[in-house]
Amino acid sequence: MNLRLIFVCGIASLVLTSAELFAVDGTATNQVVTTPAVYVPDVTHENDPLPDGVLAWTSLLLETNVPADIINVHFVYGFTNVTGGKVAILDVHPSCGCTTAQLPPLPWIIAPGTNEQFGITVNLTGKSGSFFKQVTVKTDKGLKNLMVKITMLPPVVPTLTAADRERDMLASKTDRQAVFRGDCALCHVKPGEGKYGQPLYDAVCAICHEAKERSSIVPDLHAIKTPTNVDFWQTWVAHGKPGSLMPAFSTADGGPLSDMQIASLAGYLNSTIPSHAPPPAQ
Repeated sequence: MNLRLIFVCGIASLVLTSAELFAVDGTATNQVVTTPAVYVPDVTHENDPLPDGVLAWTSLLLETNVPADIINVHFVYGFTNVTGGKVAILDVHPSCGCTTAQLPPLPWIIAPGTNEQFGITVNLTGKSGSFFKQVTVKTDKGLKNLMVKITMLPPVVPTLTAADRERDMLASKTDRQAVFRGDCALCHVKPGEGKYGQPLYDAVCAICHEAKERSSIVPDLHAIKTPTNVDFWQTWVAHGKPGSLMPAFSTADGGPLSDMQIASLAGYLNSTIPSHAPPPAQ
């Protein structure tokens, strides 16, 4: 292999003047060295709208209904490069931190005619009802916004017979924290996991205090005869009432709720159930 040493602007370079290669013994092999072309994405168009006829998506909107106790939900976007050339995926950016994308190393080069897919995971902690999440896909040909719609179904409350209610009532009279264990936890613990404020109240408080068949020994929170404020609600939720059916929801007292959840409940109750009784005379 013949080489020449040349100087360009003071920089020495080696120039290959022949395609001949030599074997270990010094004989020429007459093989030609070729270097595969490297695809370099043009990032100047990554913020432009992706034109039609570049990536064909199986769907731009993915939807699902999930039970209330599901923590994560997964989606898969499928697509095809329908152009005659390569397309580079530069970035996949979900709209918030609760949503993550599962991708190969970027940039992800999609060959022409290739079918590919990537996953999206949404964390549902603290969420309820129906909501949308957006996923922005940036390529060297432009960007595309994809959507997911999630509907969280209301908790399934087990149907209790009169005998079931009587059994649970007796257990609570003996130990007010019993509602957080065994089968009772399905109604009084599980639905409230990761929730705050009104969704938390609807999940674990309304089952007793707003029930159509509310027991006569369960107070109507809308008719409390004593003055109420945030501290009042926070104390009762956290520590309950010894000698009654009202359990202590604070984790420090053996309950299932964090201090932040209890504070959110107290704030919600104070704003929606104003104090009806005048404060005591000074």
